[in-house]
This record gives sequence, C-alpha cells and structure tokens, in this order.
Amino acid sequence: MITALLLLPLTAGILAFIIRGDVVRRALLLWTARAHFSLMALLVIDRVYGGLLSGAPAAGAGAAWFSYDALGLLFAGIASLLFLGAAHYAVKYLALEKCDPGEEAADGFVFNNAPEAVFTGCLLLFMAAMTAVTASRNMGLLWALVEATTLLSAPLIYFHRDKRSLEATWKYLLICSVGIALALMGNLFLGAAGLKTGAGLDLAALLGKAADLDKPLLKAAFLFLFVGYGTKMGLSPFHTWLPDAHSEAPAVVSALLSGALLNCAFLGILRVNAVCSQAGLKDFTGGILILFGLFSVVTAALFMLGQRDYKRLLAYSSIEHMGILALGTGLGGGAAFGAMLGALSHSLTKAGLFFTSGVVLASEKTKRIADVRGLWRRAPCTAALWLAGFFLITGMPPSGVFLAKFLILKEAIRLDHYWLACGYLFFLAVLFAGMAKVFIAMTFGEREPKTGEKPFEEPRGMLAPAAAFFLIVAGIGLYLPEWLRTLISAALTGIGGKS
Repeated sequence: MITALLLLPLTAGILAFIIRGDVVRRALLLWTARAHFSLMALLVIDRVYGGLLSGAPAAGAGAAWFSYDALGLLFAGIASLLFLGAAHYAVKYLALEKCDPGEEAADGFVFNNAPEAVFTGCLLLFMAAMTAVTASRNMGLLWALVEATTLLSAPLIYFHRDKRSLEATWKYLLICSVGIALALMGNLFLGAAGLKTGAGLDLAALLGKAADLDKPLLKAAFLFLFVGYGTKMGLSPFHTWLPDAHSEAPAVVSALLSGALLNCAFLGILRVNAVCSQAGLKDFTGGILILFGLFSVVTAALFMLGQRDYKRLLAYSSIEHMGILALGTGLGGGAAFGAMLGALSHSLTKAGLFFTSGVVLASEKTKRIADVRGLWRRAPCTAALWLAGFFLITGMPPSGVFLAKFLILKEAIRLDHYWLACGYLFFLAVLFAGMAKVFIAMTFGEREPKTGEKPFEEPRGMLAPAAAFFLIVAGIGLYLPEWLRTLISAALTGIGGKS
C-alpha cells in the first residue's frame, strides 16, 4: 500500500504533462487525490485498529527506505486530506480561469497565460514528494526529498508569471537552498556522530544506537539540521521567504505550502530531535526549540500589526503557528501532544483560510486590506467563512487550535515556566487583536460601490473545501475521536516524547 501511495501521484504527475485535454487533466487530478486519500485512510485504519502503531517500523523493516511509523502516518494523513481539498478547489479554479487571455471571467478570475499542464503536473509531483518525505526512513533520503519539494513547488509559486511572483519564486529558491545546504552539513555531522557504530543515516539504526553516538557531533548535527529545516519550516528569523511566496502564489498553492510543506520541514526537525532525545540530549534540543518557537510567535505578532496584504497576514499567522509547534515540542509531555494536534488543526484551518482568500481576491480584485470592506454584502457565504476561519485560527473555542494552544500553556505552567507562559499569552493576545481588526473591517466595514462593478456570483465549489475543513477543526474541539488520540499518542514516541 505504501508503494501505491508513492507511485500514484508520481505517475499521475508525469501523465499530466503528456495529456493534452484540460478536462481530462483536471479529472486525473481529482481522481488521483481521491484515490490517494482513500488509500491513506485505509492505511490509518489498518495501523490504528490493527494495533500496528509504534514509534518505529515493525521488526525487520528498519533498513527499508520507505516505511510509516505513527509520526509519519500522522503527517502523511494531513497532507493527503489537504490535497483532496486542494484538488477539488483547483479543478474549479482552473475551469473558471479558462477564458481568452486578458479577458475577465464572469466571476472575476483573470486568465494568466500559464500552461495548465505545468501547474497540474507540478501539483501532483509536489504531492508525490511530500508523501515520500513522510515515509522516508533515511535522513539522507529525507534531505533529498525535502529539496525536491522546493524545486517542484517553485513553478507553482510562479503561476501568475509577473514580476512579483518571479521575485517571490527566486527568493523562495535562494533562501530555501541555503537552508537545505545547511541541512546537508547537518547530515554530514550526523553521519560522523555514528561513524563508530556504523549507523549511517538510517533512522532506525540511529535511534537504536543513539546512546553510543558522539555527543558533540550530534549537537552540531542538530544545530545545522534545525537551522536548515527551520528555514523551510518558516521559523523566525529564517522565515523571510514565506510571506512573499504565500502572498504571490495562487490560493490553492498557498494552502498546500502552509498546511503541508511546512509540516514536511517540521518532520525533518522532529526526526533528528528523536535521535538526540534517545542520546540524552533532550534538554539541549528542547531549549533551542522553545527559544526559537517563542521568538517566532513574537516576530509574527509584531510584523502582523503592520500588514497591508491579507495573504501576507495569513503567512505571518503560519509563522506564528510553526513557532507554537516548536514551542510545544520543546516543552514535551502534554505540550508535545498539543503540538501534534496543532499541526493537524492549523493545517486544515489555514488551508481553508487561503481557499477563502482566493474567493475574496476574485470578488474584490485586490489583496490590499484597506480596499476590502463590507464583504458580507457582496459575498455573504465567503464573508461567513472568512470570519469563521479567523475565530478558528486564533484559537477561539470550540476548535482543535484552542485545545492545542491550551495544552501547551498548561504544560508551561506545570513545568513552572511562568515567564514563558506569560509571554506566550501576551503575544497570542496581540496576534488576536491584530487579526481581529483586519477581519472585522474587511467583513463589516462600510463599502462604497465601485464604478462599473459587476455582481459577484460566489463559486460554491471553491468554498466547499474550506467549509469542510472548518467543520472538522471545530468538531475536534468538541470531541477528539479515540482513533485520532491513539495516533497522536503513538506519534509522540517518534519525536522523543511521551504521551
């Protein structure tokens, strides 16, 4: 089944470049996403209810290149669910944009002359790379696959083919390439740390022989890998590519970048963190994760206050949440459980918000916050989802985001980190206030009719994935299914923590 999960989007991606008909290509994207999610759901059911979850693959599978432990399965499931929603959104998005070059479509979308085959093919190959990242059991292979996600997502960011998207793409490639080069140095140190044990870069071998690894070299490996993958994850101060890329990419691409790609980089940090924890360096790695996690929250709070572009605002919200995930992982215990729950809840909520932002852009023809007012009058369904997404992403109960943030706060207090808890709460309040001002003004502010403005018909097919994701996140806040609790608890052993 793992082989099918890897080959399905890879094969479909190659076919997308060959197929000439747009309708057939869109159908291929949609059915590939549905098949991938179905296979992933079957795999999760088999592992959870078959009692096969553990922090490592089953005996004899340690040398496999690809295998799923509970942690990889959690992140793969998130990516697959996001891709399913993104595929439904993209099919409608591409159909609405398909008008004569330079002409405006009936509902406000503008054709951009970008080859649809390149977009669809790269989207499918991007999913194939992310699937492989989550299943990788070798740190060297994981490094190569994370780099592949960079190369495959770059054409997606450049989809609009203008100066701003070109600048954002080059910035993304250059900064992430520097990060991935540092991660390569980390792998070299990691290999050197286990030179006497013969562990190489195989994850199972590194975990099994962690006590015998060279500690100074292992610390150096963690630092390089943390900075390298932290750059791709969007942790501050390595985050500078993220606001531009998220702002200039199509909404469906921004959703995948924020909800799935950042998680893949986070997984790389979690893998090396597990090795360090097994080697007795949990305090060392935990301190670094807490420091940069809190710094990312502070950075997001301060920069969010001055944003003029609502997609950039959402990008800084992603930086905030990546910081929260790092902070929870560093604290460990219940906070680590909150971090994993937060990874799921943030991914779904942020994807839904980016989906909705695409419809807002189609309605108002601008990304400037100051130019969007009275959205509820022109697009009431879009406005309702826009406001719902705001409440969910800021952690208003009931929601999975609220539970995740609460668990992290509770653990900080339990460990007597009162200064940390106070700073955490203060900057979360700043973030809430900054976002509330923007979202309320955009939704309910006074709006003057624009000259020659046409009525806007909301594309319900593009709003449906956002609504579904929001309902899931709100539902998690009311009831956490036992199978999900089991999966997250088992995943904690894969990050060096305990449930």
